[in-house]
Amino acid sequence: MAIDKKAIEEHIRGILIALGDNPEREGLKDTPKRVANMYEEVFEGMCYTNDDIADMFNKTFEDDLDIKEGSRDMVIMKDIQIFSHCEHHLALMYNMKVTVAYLPKKKVIGLSKIARIADMVSKRLQLQERIGSDIAEIIQKITETEDVAVIIEGEHACMTTRGIKKTNANTVTTTFRGKFVEDIMLNNRLMMALK
Repeated sequence: MAIDKKAIEEHIRGILIALGDNPEREGLKDTPKRVANMYEEVFEGMCYTNDDIADMFNKTFEDDLDIKEGSRDMVIMKDIQIFSHCEHHLALMYNMKVTVAYLPKKKVIGLSKIARIADMVSKRLQLQERIGSDIAEIIQKITETEDVAVIIEGEHACMTTRGIKKTNANTVTTTFRGKFVEDIMLNNRLMMALK
């Protein structure tokens, strides 16, 4: 699916009129085009399915691994900074930090690819909970392990700048798959590693 920048421009122009402003005034003349260009960038992930993203960032390493069956070796990448937009208000979700952990079986994914996956998934109209689920699904597909955990902490403009206006409210979501659900000791190890 391609992003229709011309349609976005038309709608932004209509929003400016609906707000009571003049889209022909100097400061707003190029605003519809600027917004369309920005939306193409910040919503790029909407052009791709989770399978597309898995194919895009499927770079793994297998040669130098000696992972024993039943191993509890864990890969953790934390403090991946992302932002997204809430699908309910189109409001910014910001100051978001993502942690991704997985138990490798035969493959490990390139570290930059984990950050790229988190970034691309966030470039959609989203829910924080779905960001975690989407990242976990993609990591599972690429690494061929069921054992994935994603923890996200972030602030939501729909909570902090409008409505209830609770500026210090943070939302934390967890997505646990495989052994991260079943094995409390493993889950505790992950949480201790994040302190």
